[in-house]
Amino acid sequence: MTHRRRRGLVATALGTGFLIAGVAVAAPASAAAPTVSCTSTKAALATKLKRDITTAIANRKGTIAVGLYDRSTKTTCTLRSTTHYDSASTVKVTVLATLLWDAKKHNRYLTTTEQTLAKAMITKSDNDATTKLWKQQGLTKIKGFLSAAGMTQTTPGTNGYWGLTQIDVRDEQKLLALVTAKNTVLSDNSRAYILKLMGQVVSSQRWGTPYGVPSGVSVHVKNGWLQRSTHGWRVHSLGTFKGGGHDYQMTVLTHDNSTMQYGINTIQAVSKVIHKDLAAS
Repeated sequence: MTHRRRRGLVATALGTGFLIAGVAVAAPASAAAPTVSCTSTKAALATKLKRDITTAIANRKGTIAVGLYDRSTKTTCTLRSTTHYDSASTVKVTVLATLLWDAKKHNRYLTTTEQTLAKAMITKSDNDATTKLWKQQGLTKIKGFLSAAGMTQTTPGTNGYWGLTQIDVRDEQKLLALVTAKNTVLSDNSRAYILKLMGQVVSSQRWGTPYGVPSGVSVHVKNGWLQRSTHGWRVHSLGTFKGGGHDYQMTVLTHDNSTMQYGINTIQAVSKVIHKDLAAS
């Protein structure tokens, strides 16, 4: 989200929804904490990533989900890949992808207005621009894109509350894969456009997954943050990175954070070890 004042347009409405529901559900007392899982063509890299990510989150409070995929070494790491989170502003990548997917279907270019809104939405996380594009697309087109993308576990927010779209690591990694490699859903021009805007995000919003990235590696990022009466702060970061012999994408989703900064610190602790381990492999 752009900043705290604007965030209220989503947070206020949903705080009310939870008051209506009004029932607290306790987590099972005996539920075992999920563990980090990593696989790779380089066994030592998988072992190191599993250990280092586990260590990075060992003393962090909150509910943390992680997804990593590196094409160069066929390395995958996951933690809570199917746990659902309120999307906050990370859904803006999906909104842009839907717009481009639909334009491709109708064999048209984006209008000047659409380009202006898309740039504000991604580079500055502008909520008003997002609302306009969300309404323009409508749930039918958004669901159409999600189906085409195989993002079967993503549920768009209703009544215009795009920030309450339900997402998980698995589907966000699918989205980043579509953005970063040739496919039949998004054209090469569309992919390049999304990456261009994600590469132009304002400096104050370039925290999260880019933290600790080696010099010379290209960075494309989109973050999201939202506070609600349940689960505290949701703080998320999507990133794609290319260079230094690697081509990788990372999703870190968190909630139950006491503050926005606490969530950022958690994401950056994870990101730092991932960048370091890949660079050393």
